[in-house]
Amino acid sequence: MYVPHHFATDDSDALIARLARRWAGVLITVGEDGVPVGTHMPVLWDAEKRIATGHIARANPQWKQGPGKGLIVLSGPEAYVTPAWYPSKAEHGKTVPTWNYEAVHISGQVEWFDDAERLEAVVRDLSALHEDARAEPWTIGDAPRAYIDALLRGIVGVSLAAERVEAKRKLSQNKSEADFHGVERGMAASDEPMAHEVAALMRATRAVADDPDGN
Repeated sequence: MYVPHHFATDDSDALIARLARRWAGVLITVGEDGVPVGTHMPVLWDAEKRIATGHIARANPQWKQGPGKGLIVLSGPEAYVTPAWYPSKAEHGKTVPTWNYEAVHISGQVEWFDDAERLEAVVRDLSALHEDARAEPWTIGDAPRAYIDALLRGIVGVSLAAERVEAKRKLSQNKSEADFHGVERGMAASDEPMAHEVAALMRATRAVADDPDGN
């Protein structure tokens, strides 16, 4: 992924954790025929071991490609940016549309596994990640054992040992102060709910840039 220095982040682990908590990742691999295959799946990220883990349906033939190189793409809030939001448009007209977004690409060696104990641990950990904020979180023990065992036989686990992590936060950081705030205000007033999220991210990013020590 192309990441200009002004869109780079020095805390890719935090970005991965935030994106993986809300969105599925896309696992992309390439078979012997040279055709890329992608599957949306939930992702667990072990920042210490630098390993991303998930699972796909056993009926999905992607796992039959075997071990090899792979890429997991995690995307976050995104929104269109119209040149009409730039005050500089009225000054010189040298503005064009663009897109603001957050994304992480994790590439490395892919391993497939179907060991029942390991698969159950992945399901348990994913459930804990997404259920822990609920008043009565669901756990794997809430379902009948035979039912869980049958479902585990229907999935295949996958891990990707990260060799490269590319994290990007494209939030108008390269724009002038006036154009930046024009985009932020435009996003905040948009009818698109996700644009409101992007506006909030922009405000948070600018606040950190203005006060990197948190004072």
